[in-house]
Amino acid sequence: MVAGAVGFAAIWFIQRAPSPQPLSAEAAAAAAAAGCSAVRTPVTGEPVRTHLPAGQSTAYPERPATSGAHSDTPLPASPRVLDAPVDETQAVHSLEHAAVILDYRIDGADALPTGVVDALAGVAGASGATYLIPYPDLPARTSLALTAWNKVMTCPGSITADQATTIARGFTDAYGCTSNAPEPKAQGNGC
Repeated sequence: MVAGAVGFAAIWFIQRAPSPQPLSAEAAAAAAAAGCSAVRTPVTGEPVRTHLPAGQSTAYPERPATSGAHSDTPLPASPRVLDAPVDETQAVHSLEHAAVILDYRIDGADALPTGVVDALAGVAGASGATYLIPYPDLPARTSLALTAWNKVMTCPGSITADQATTIARGFTDAYGCTSNAPEPKAQGNGC
């Protein structure tokens, strides 16, 4: 019985997700230099995590959404770099599983420059827990939004490729595959 308890504890310890960390000093400095916002926690308390009935959508109070009711299906594990918007309810489900999503404005005056998008594609492609997705409804003067479960940081279009990759790596290291999300080791998140 003792051996069983020790074995269970060892498996639990090995499989548990690490705790979220603050942004690295390098990522925080790059964010400040680029004019990005601080990392915000949009929902105080425990965010809603219910699954919506198949085919049902919901209105999220914040764009992009970082938590709330969502599809019972997360985003597919592949591809990690997408060229069209996705079902936001599936994106929220992936965030619940500790994914990080880099949402960017694809067109208009605040479009994220192609060179920055290309650099971020390298970050998303190298991480099994990060997606790069165009998002047409970002708030005004926002060209890039980095999201994790109930966390968001926004950046303007003047961000450089080097700043964006440093920030994206720091944000992914801080929140991707961590216990910041309620289901960090579940299917579809690449952890």
